[in-house]
Amino acid sequence: MDAMLQLEGLTKRFGDFTAVNGISFSVNRGEVLGFLGPNGAGKTTAMRMVTGFLPPTSGTVHVDGYDVAREPIAVKSRIGYLAEGAPLYEDMTPVELLGFVAEVRGITGADKRKAIDRAAELINIGPVMRQSIGTLSKGYKRRVGIAQAILHDPDLLILDEPTDGLDPNQKHEVRRLINEMAENKVIVISTHLLEEVEVVCSRAVVIARGSVVADGTPAELEARSVYHNAVTVRLDAGQVDAGKSRIEALPDVDKVESAGGDELVAIPSGGKVIVDAVGAALKESGISVHEIRAERGRLDEVFRRITTAA
Repeated sequence: MDAMLQLEGLTKRFGDFTAVNGISFSVNRGEVLGFLGPNGAGKTTAMRMVTGFLPPTSGTVHVDGYDVAREPIAVKSRIGYLAEGAPLYEDMTPVELLGFVAEVRGITGADKRKAIDRAAELINIGPVMRQSIGTLSKGYKRRVGIAQAILHDPDLLILDEPTDGLDPNQKHEVRRLINEMAENKVIVISTHLLEEVEVVCSRAVVIARGSVVADGTPAELEARSVYHNAVTVRLDAGQVDAGKSRIEALPDVDKVESAGGDELVAIPSGGKVIVDAVGAALKESGISVHEIRAERGRLDEVFRRITTAA
């Protein structure tokens, strides 16, 4: 399968400082890629090179086979971009802004009206279409920014913090829209919200200090967690110490942590499956178990570990 988006050795230097250091990966149609990293990791710089806003120091970016540096118009016609902070012309109304964006992209006449109506309906901004953008809430401004990004039905959609400022219901709607659009597009979401990766992303690329430090599905990243297949148990308050001692004695348990109150977390050695062994050991010891559950892993723990490693 030919990649819709392909980065090869992408590098950006500002004087002696290397912001992006030779990153390479490709993304196929139907994938929703979470692009993650701590502040200053190089995420925004990399996305600006993908969109053609910044020229790379070295390396290449191809979108649908077109080179960003050599064929910028062909590339930009295929990209929808929601920039960090969603900068907008606040003296315009959403209908005026979308009309302006449509004309810039060569959409005119009846097609222009259809494109505006479609974007407004998908993002649910109809009630504020003729209200000054400067008077809108942060959430509505974000939604107007998404509307302009999808106006021309792009093949590649790049969203920088797409749910920033949205309430839980609005986040749900945007995530639903992303999932619906994903089948025939490439969607790249630059975010610091790990829950967003779990909910909408089929894959995640993590960068730190300008370099890729992980690339895999959310499940593959969770499997790298020390909590992969860990078991949490809730016991009678008076049996916590006895329960901890019994679980620690199991051969495939690395250690047992207190989760506060009457809960313990058993961490397995090498990610082994221990839930049945933990349950059986507690039952044999006469220890009452009120709840027992196994974990897939914790993305936040993996993220911290791989992005802070020396």
